[in-house]
Amino acid sequence: MEKSIQIKICPTCGGGKIKKVRRNWSGRFQGQSYSVPSLEFHECSECGEKVYDREAMRRIEEESSAFIKSRKQKHAMA
Repeated sequence: MEKSIQIKICPTCGGGKIKKVRRNWSGRFQGQSYSVPSLEFHECSECGEKVYDREAMRRIEEESSAFIKSRKQKHAMA
């Protein structure tokens, strides 16, 4: 099982107000919206920086239309 990352200081502003949050996340790719429900990631309340661990990125990639082609290739090879 993968160990969760622990972040205490924001990598962008150096502030100490970064914390793990869980919320619905949305993005856009080539004009198409997509969302990831209940995504866990770190967010800085000082500058708004968001930091995603591997699991969060995997979930975003699963929902994003940007990765449809690579997902189709992966399934074809299986």
